[in-house]
Amino acid sequence: MLSDKELVDLAFQMLERSYVPYSKFPVGAALVCSDGTVFTGCNVENAAYGSTICAERTALVKAVSEGRRDDLERIAVVGNSADYCWPCGACRQMLYEFNPNLTVLVARADRQFVSFPLHELLPHGFGPKALTQAE
Repeated sequence: MLSDKELVDLAFQMLERSYVPYSKFPVGAALVCSDGTVFTGCNVENAAYGSTICAERTALVKAVSEGRRDDLERIAVVGNSADYCWPCGACRQMLYEFNPNLTVLVARADRQFVSFPLHELLPHGFGPKALTQAE
């Protein structure tokens, strides 16, 4: 099984693939499934800023496009920052859709990291169960 440190290291490898001509802030992500399959991602910016995609969503979309939805376990999110590289609200929402209990590892440039369950980062998140109508 892939350790948390190994997952963080995979996410750091993605920093060099980031396309960040505007913010100059590369972010890498690595998402692991229950069987050990890993999907990586990096942020990809666009001159139309709203079209930018975060590293976490890149990894998530890659996993979902390969048929993985119900077995997402952990994601590492890293940046070259002094503070931990926290997922933005949009990424938290997208991840919540597939696993509110996903373990989120966030790291700083010095590779120190902390771990939280996603539901603590997005309390009272809006997910598929929220669409259940009252009878």
